[in-house]
Amino acid sequence: MLTRRRKDFPRAPKKEIFGWAMFDFANQAYTLLIITVIFPVLFTNVIVGDAEDQYRLGNLLWSISLSISYLLVVLTAPVLGAIMDFRASKKKFLFYSYIVTLISSTALYLVEPGLIVLGMILLIISNYAYSMGESIIASFLPSLGPPQDLGKISGFGWSIGYVGGLVSAGFVIVFLGEPTEENFDRIRWVGPFAALFFMLAAIPTFAWLREPGVRQKLAIGESYVKMGFDRLRRTIDEIRQFRDLSIFLISVFFEMAGIYIIISFTFIYGDQVVNWDEDVRILMFLVVQITAALGAFLFGFVQDKIGALITNIFILFLWFIGVLGIYGVLHITEFLNALFDADFEEQYVFLYIGLIAGMSLGSSQSASRTLVGLFTPEDKAAEFYGFWGLFYKMAGIFGIIGLGLLQAQFGLQQSVLFCAALFLAAIFVCLFVNQKRGELAADAYDDERENRKK
Repeated sequence: MLTRRRKDFPRAPKKEIFGWAMFDFANQAYTLLIITVIFPVLFTNVIVGDAEDQYRLGNLLWSISLSISYLLVVLTAPVLGAIMDFRASKKKFLFYSYIVTLISSTALYLVEPGLIVLGMILLIISNYAYSMGESIIASFLPSLGPPQDLGKISGFGWSIGYVGGLVSAGFVIVFLGEPTEENFDRIRWVGPFAALFFMLAAIPTFAWLREPGVRQKLAIGESYVKMGFDRLRRTIDEIRQFRDLSIFLISVFFEMAGIYIIISFTFIYGDQVVNWDEDVRILMFLVVQITAALGAFLFGFVQDKIGALITNIFILFLWFIGVLGIYGVLHITEFLNALFDADFEEQYVFLYIGLIAGMSLGSSQSASRTLVGLFTPEDKAAEFYGFWGLFYKMAGIFGIIGLGLLQAQFGLQQSVLFCAALFLAAIFVCLFVNQKRGELAADAYDDERENRKK
């Protein structure tokens, strides 16, 4: 019977874990400001500005831009992950993605109303670089501690990340104002500010995070690109050994398709369907950030107690309930007003639904990252997290383009039901995953590798 050798891995020093988590803290400035809260509304409502057609063209172009960036990740992440594992160069590639994100985010300042193509190009470049960094930083997780601690470590990273989002986006909302045409001269600084915050907050990552693994030498006449594809082909051939990881990645596909829709369209939905006031938009941001941070932190301990898989299934169910609430917010408000003879406003009911979405947001991504770490052999971390990134971004393409096309045909509110169906599909697929079997498969691969060395 296999023993769980990785249970004896030492936990990384607190300073190194903190340095790793600070990248989550830093990159949330990009996620919140450029992908979720500010720039999507600025792009659809001001840069494109097709109000006469209910912003359907702006929403569609936003979907296309994000999907192209995710397609680039799909095409490059697994091979680059194999190269990083072989060269023990994850930290170097992380730095490259960081620099490109900073430069392209800063350049968003140049995007003015009507410069749609420039806005799309810069969004594609910046989101590609950010997304690659997201996968690379995740690949460090298995080296930070034994399996029984990965849930807490991952949860800590996600929770501190949402604190970073709270700080960065809170500053922009207070000092730069609303993403409106009248306020354009101030709000256009959102890109440079996101880059500055990311640049400064990620310094502890590059100062304290160590490069795991040992650099290997290329065979004579072989290139890194050829080696990367060769390793990738080997992994695909060996995938039968990682049955539970393979099945789980299918669930990740459906789960992340739904989450990307929520991240990319929630504030657009509040603006176009709920017609919320500026103060409610700010409150929604605060609610989501605070509950996401708490959810990621608390569910990190739950993962290590009852298992990351069971935790993930429960959170997916919360997502399903939350999306039904988002879809039915107008009808729910009418029902509550009739039941209590009250005069509730849709925007405040929408705010309460945000509590469910917030609790689910950080915790679901944390549980997903933990499970991949548990199912990952020691020397395939960047490669497997490259696959994780591939399924993440394939999900982004599928979910965002799917919703973009559906909302162009049926409107944004009706199209949200597509998101609910995605979370149901993710729950169904998760039922075929066995966490213990997946962990033992990773150990078996490590044992075989050690025996081959001998």
